[in-house]
Amino acid sequence: MMTRHQRIPIEKLRITVVYDNNPGAPGIAPDWGFACLIKGTPQPILFDTGGDGSILLGNLGRLGIAAAEIGVIFLSHFHGDHTGGLAQLLQKNKHATVCHPASFPAKFSAALNRSGVRAQALRSAAKIADGVYSTGELGTWIIEQSLMIPTEMGTILITGCAHPGIVKIVAAARAILGSNVYFVMGGFHLGGLGENQLAEIITGFKKLGVTSVGPCHCSGDTARRLFKNAYGRDYVTIGAGSVISFKRRDHV
Repeated sequence: MMTRHQRIPIEKLRITVVYDNNPGAPGIAPDWGFACLIKGTPQPILFDTGGDGSILLGNLGRLGIAAAEIGVIFLSHFHGDHTGGLAQLLQKNKHATVCHPASFPAKFSAALNRSGVRAQALRSAAKIADGVYSTGELGTWIIEQSLMIPTEMGTILITGCAHPGIVKIVAAARAILGSNVYFVMGGFHLGGLGENQLAEIITGFKKLGVTSVGPCHCSGDTARRLFKNAYGRDYVTIGAGSVISFKRRDHV
């Protein structure tokens, strides 16, 4: 457990989904993959880069986001639908720090270093910036890291594909930061599961005290429907171009 961690005021956070296969805002191209830009942190953080650099840069431009303003690029795992936009993005921004799981191929970090881009390989839970943390590597088959932002309402948790298991990731985030998980968003990797299995996963969320959810990318339409039914007004519909902001609540 990280006994000391800085919290970011939740009303300062703004998360813009710049890449997702679910449609969201008009004019923003959906495509298989995921990426979102987080503001309100010390530097703007891009979580994953989607699958295609041209689509990523196009969506950034249409959303009024300059590639050069990104300070940290956080990669959840090595699959192409999460790293495919990186090369073209780095042509527009060479000053960002690329944070990636240490299990990425050694040639990946070497190539970044040769190009002059700073790479930070993470194995264990770690601080990325003031108020921003990685779970570190989770899973054994497909290794993945997720992003945690502690707030006064609880932790904002963002997942790429949740290959290690979405309930296990939520439990890990609670254990690492020693606080409740307020909002979980990203790919939950639940496509193809039956309704009984999905009901167990939703029950797991409830038992772990998750207040609000925003499944997207690889979560699956059935999972999104069941989460929406279970969470009601605390369900956030997410697609390419969605913007998520937060307000303080009187209850947690």
